[in-house]
Amino acid sequence: MIRSRKVLSLLVAVPMALAACASPPAAAPAAPAAPVEVTRIVEVTRVVEVTAAPADTSAAAPTPAPAPAAPAAPSGFGETLKAIKARGKLICGVNSQVPGFGFVDSAGAFSGFDIDYCKALAAAIFNDVNKVEYRPLTAEQRFAALQSGEIDVLIRNTTWTLTRDTDNGANFVATTFYDGQGIMVPKDANITKLEELDGATICVQKGTTTELNLADQMAARNLKYTPAVFEDANGTFGAYAEGRCDAVTTDKSGLVSRRSVLPNPDDHVILDVTLSKEPLGPMVRHGDDQWFDIVQWTVFATFAAEEFGITAENVDSVAASDTRPEVRRLLGADEKVDLGAKLGLSKDWAVNVIKAVGNYGEIYDRNLGPNTKTAIPRGINNLYTQGGLLYSPPFR
Repeated sequence: MIRSRKVLSLLVAVPMALAACASPPAAAPAAPAAPVEVTRIVEVTRVVEVTAAPADTSAAAPTPAPAPAAPAAPSGFGETLKAIKARGKLICGVNSQVPGFGFVDSAGAFSGFDIDYCKALAAAIFNDVNKVEYRPLTAEQRFAALQSGEIDVLIRNTTWTLTRDTDNGANFVATTFYDGQGIMVPKDANITKLEELDGATICVQKGTTTELNLADQMAARNLKYTPAVFEDANGTFGAYAEGRCDAVTTDKSGLVSRRSVLPNPDDHVILDVTLSKEPLGPMVRHGDDQWFDIVQWTVFATFAAEEFGITAENVDSVAASDTRPEVRRLLGADEKVDLGAKLGLSKDWAVNVIKAVGNYGEIYDRNLGPNTKTAIPRGINNLYTQGGLLYSPPFR
């Protein structure tokens, strides 16, 4: 407002100044008055500045900013759980050829460490371990089956790598088994180290990190070898058993499990060499964070249960009487907290999981413990309190 008045004053003042400066028709020139008029013009401008009304800044109190809206659920959120419930069962992509992890017997019954985690999810959703369909998949089929929606979750001794975590449209959740790649050879070959396999033929499964790791390790040692590549575990170990290769390689857990079903298991030894790190665990599709959370926290519930001493046998009594705050939250016994609702599950979802399959230690011992044919020492697959790598974030 002040600027517009200044402009108006100048527009009026300039003609006045020009008129004052013009010479009259009289012979004698008039005394120069322009400086006086200019001074007056400046004074008028100053009057305008003084009399201009300041902006009214006290008219009303500022309007409070609106409260931020709750973040919208991303596209795809909740769709997997909704589809599973509508279908009435979970579809779990598994292995059917690795005893101790994923194996189907002659009667068609599935069993194994990974199979138990499929059951754990069915218990979390339905409180019924029978509401799951096991979909056997080869190493090459597994990622396409997950991407296409043929399966809801992949729990099939699958190694977590950066490429798999980015290129396959899927995410790994918590690692359930820390493994490493090994080599098995006939005992009578008297081979004790990798260098002694220079020029050998080595059986390996197609489409696995095992195939790639073997190539890396042999090249790093400048060793020559011939890979004998097969579509699945049965083909790979069948060829080895027939003597068509000098050695066979896969994760050490896989070597232990497959050695257990060879005609003479004691005739074969696993070399004391580890070719790679192989963190194994469930995998879910990108785009549904609720489902990612459900699978991940189901795994964590089995870790936490072992840490807190909760078993399939005592879970009901612990839920009824334990006073530890985190245990009460985990088991849905805290009247003020419902963690299950945050996952879209019932308040007692963790109780259902533990009652169905037990804690992590129970799952491990049932499938890989010292009293099984596929016995594998727990080692780094112990709880962090026992020198291992297993660790659950807090339930709160």
